[in-house]
Amino acid sequence: MEAEQQIQSESKSNDLASSAPPKAPSEASPPAVPSAPARPRRPQRSPRVEGSIDVSEPKPPESPKPSSHDEPNAEAQAQLRVHGPPTALKLSGHASVARSHISMRAASLPQAPSYKPPSAESVLHPQRALSVAGTADTQPQVAEDFRIHIVTWNVGSAMPPEDITNLLGLNVGDGNTDMYIIGLQEVNSMINKRLKDVLFTDQWSEVCMDALSPFGYVLATSQRMQGMLLLVFAKYFHLPFLRGIQTQTTRTGLGGIWGNKGGVSARMTVFGHSVCFLNCHLPAHMENTEQRMEDFESILQQQQFDGQAATGVLDHDVVFWFGDLNFRIEDLEMQVVKAAIDNNKLSVLWEKDQLNIAKDSETVLEGFHEGPLKFPPTYKFDVGTDTYDTSGKKRMPAWTDRILWRLRPMAQVSNSTSKRSSLSGLTSGTRVSQHFYRSHMEYTVSDHKPVSSIFTLQFPYKVDMPLVTIFVEDEWREISDAVARFKVAPNFARSSWDWIGIYKVGFKHHKDYVAYTWAKQEESDFLRQEHQVNFSEEELPKESGDFMLGYYSNNTSSIVGITEPFQIQLPASAAAGLSPSDSSDFTSDDEVKKPDSRDSSPETEDPVSSRLAEEQTAKPSRPHARPRHTKHHGSSAVQPSDEPENSGKAAAEPEEEP
Repeated sequence: MEAEQQIQSESKSNDLASSAPPKAPSEASPPAVPSAPARPRRPQRSPRVEGSIDVSEPKPPESPKPSSHDEPNAEAQAQLRVHGPPTALKLSGHASVARSHISMRAASLPQAPSYKPPSAESVLHPQRALSVAGTADTQPQVAEDFRIHIVTWNVGSAMPPEDITNLLGLNVGDGNTDMYIIGLQEVNSMINKRLKDVLFTDQWSEVCMDALSPFGYVLATSQRMQGMLLLVFAKYFHLPFLRGIQTQTTRTGLGGIWGNKGGVSARMTVFGHSVCFLNCHLPAHMENTEQRMEDFESILQQQQFDGQAATGVLDHDVVFWFGDLNFRIEDLEMQVVKAAIDNNKLSVLWEKDQLNIAKDSETVLEGFHEGPLKFPPTYKFDVGTDTYDTSGKKRMPAWTDRILWRLRPMAQVSNSTSKRSSLSGLTSGTRVSQHFYRSHMEYTVSDHKPVSSIFTLQFPYKVDMPLVTIFVEDEWREISDAVARFKVAPNFARSSWDWIGIYKVGFKHHKDYVAYTWAKQEESDFLRQEHQVNFSEEELPKESGDFMLGYYSNNTSSIVGITEPFQIQLPASAAAGLSPSDSSDFTSDDEVKKPDSRDSSPETEDPVSSRLAEEQTAKPSRPHARPRHTKHHGSSAVQPSDEPENSGKAAAEPEEEP
């Protein structure tokens, strides 16, 4: 592979910090919201996977660290060190323990915690005032690990398999993955299926959310273009630090008319560093290499983002490019290719891979990196088997499904002998390590095999405080406890359409709330440093359990503040009259449309959903008479956001099916 790529193996020890809650306020003094405690360091990641590939900016010498640069064998290169499956973490009340509260929240919390009676004097929990990821130590030159798991799969219009645990590594992971990026191609886009996906959640999105939400991952954004689907999940405590989220689509099929080919992307800043994820489906067939490169260049040229320093895809600090790129193995006969696969002589095929060849000659590919192809070609298989194509077409096996990455160069290197090694300094000291790059032969629903890879981004956090900090008590045992206080950052622009939702632990997306109340803004609020909202009795969930509060910003169309899990344990007499808690529906098309100020209330109707029209009476009043509190709702009643069809370039335009 590239000369600048190195095989490395590092190990890090966990560094857990502890903090104790302050003493309860005395009875003589009025209760006050405590200030945030000293921010403990984020717990260190588990040992880096053996055989990881590191591409980074040259850095000044630091204190020596033990490291190993011995080259591992191919098998070690492609596998993760197994740490055992991540498990749900139970909280025993919210007593302070000698460990960072980040580590408590880094694990999923799908189960109700064991109950511990509260102390006689209820106090606001100071640690809960911080979003979890906001507790990172951000001293200058301190780099934090941020782990991203990327999956690409051409699903061939198939129904999703029942279990994608292995595909997402949930059975062997260490629980330290921060984001999941899932790019699909050839999702069933027949007219009747697309209409159903608009009315309800599409099946692939639902399967992914069902698999990831129990582990604390929330759908941050998504983008659909006919058969192409891009899903971006993040740990719930990272949501306030994913900012400037935008999506784009580019059609390249039939000369730019048809969306069966093209690219869908999502960009954002992650703790202040710009990142772009680009999912592509390029033209097929051996002879169309030039067309593939032209389409890729067209996608890069057309996808421009508004209001950000990074306006194009390649202007971001880090770009991940993946999908069914459709590059083939050329100049070899079928029997030679299959013999190389059978005898694990894959290096024979690397030299004839069209993408590897193009990286040495195509300017547009300059700076893109890819890990070694240690897995067999992922196309084309007989559906339901691990056997390469036996049909009359007998397609040549090929690595059509790929994952590449690129770091933005600060300066070009002249007189470079290879365009594949022309990167010099990289932005912000960003380092990218690839832990593994593999296919998943066990999935047979398509003629393609899925491909996945895990990356660790190392960078100092430029942003480590949420735009909205919410304070909430440890437990809500009475209706009077249902109070949330919050502070906003000086640079945060509030809207009268902002709202605070109650989310059950394990929620799937920002619309998946149990109840909400408006974060109403009055003229007098401009002089206040702290604000307060109350949840009325009818808004509270009937069941006891673990919940979180999230502040949804209309201006950013995202959650900008979130609490730690806390318990709601209402008396039986109070809970008896409340509506059962439920979550609202979500469609992949909904998420990508940014609402505007005239239509952004949490409960509005999906304009294409006739099944919701019958329950219009459950909607809150429109802007001229917006209520501060609204009744609890369920998934069969209303959609939480009626985002307009035309949202501008801040989010991709809704597609029009030809």
